[in-house]
Amino acid sequence: MKIAILSQDSSLYSTRRLKEAGEEREHQIRVIPYLRCYMNITSRRPSIIFNGTPLENFDAVIPRIGASRTFYGTAVVRQFEVMGVFSANESQAISRSRDKLRCMQILAREGVGLPVTGFAHATQDIDGLIETVGGAPLVIKLLEGTQGIGVVLAETYQAAKSVIEAFRGLDANILVQEYIKEAGGADIRCFVVGGEVIAAMKRQGAKGEFRSNLHRGGNAEKIDLSVEERTTAIKAAKAMGLNVAGVDLLRSNHGPVIMEVNSSPGLEGIEKATEMDVAGKIIEYVVQNAEPNNVKDSIKY
Repeated sequence: MKIAILSQDSSLYSTRRLKEAGEEREHQIRVIPYLRCYMNITSRRPSIIFNGTPLENFDAVIPRIGASRTFYGTAVVRQFEVMGVFSANESQAISRSRDKLRCMQILAREGVGLPVTGFAHATQDIDGLIETVGGAPLVIKLLEGTQGIGVVLAETYQAAKSVIEAFRGLDANILVQEYIKEAGGADIRCFVVGGEVIAAMKRQGAKGEFRSNLHRGGNAEKIDLSVEERTTAIKAAKAMGLNVAGVDLLRSNHGPVIMEVNSSPGLEGIEKATEMDVAGKIIEYVVQNAEPNNVKDSIKY
């Protein structure tokens, strides 16, 4: 099978592992930097051109679209879909999950557990916004932030008010969420492939750090999920329409709550913590499902 990995950097761990896993299974794997592609959009013979040559005869693509490149990256994925090429994650699902607000609204509609969340832009009623999530301590996020950037823990009412006022001065969209103190600075990454949780790890933030991102000094270990946690992760990925997803959740006093659903989850942390061939599982899923014009996304929002 001929598979394209859409990635800007072939040296990244996740890209390398996917390429290795595909080649180990005797498939033709090609890494394509999607920003260097351009498209010929016609009604009968759409195409994607890279280095002056049309990209043809691919059976499937595996998108590894950077958060800051979502618009163009999903346009390339969508063009492959127009050409009838199967995508591990469809363009619509990637776009849906990348919009944090839209993601949370969809999960709320589907009844998936979430932290109590408020959303605002230029409201003057800061007191009301803070009370919406039960007061301080609370977490304040820039809607456009990634990898823990633009995320602030406000431990007091006055701190929360000051941060919200500062963010409002940036003309920014703001998410305000209850602080799940009982999580103890840890979250759980559930790796979902084809509607199944194939691996899970607990990520613990560094001492004094409430964010559990591994690149911020956190550590990870394999963990066993409860039935409720497993069901919640699968439901969240399905709600986004994602076949491959990293679902991040917290253990709260009122059950598992979703923090994020990632359409291009990194493989390094999960493979090292669980010693599982996650890249191989992704390749196997793609091979089993790669049929021409196999576009399944029917979610209406």
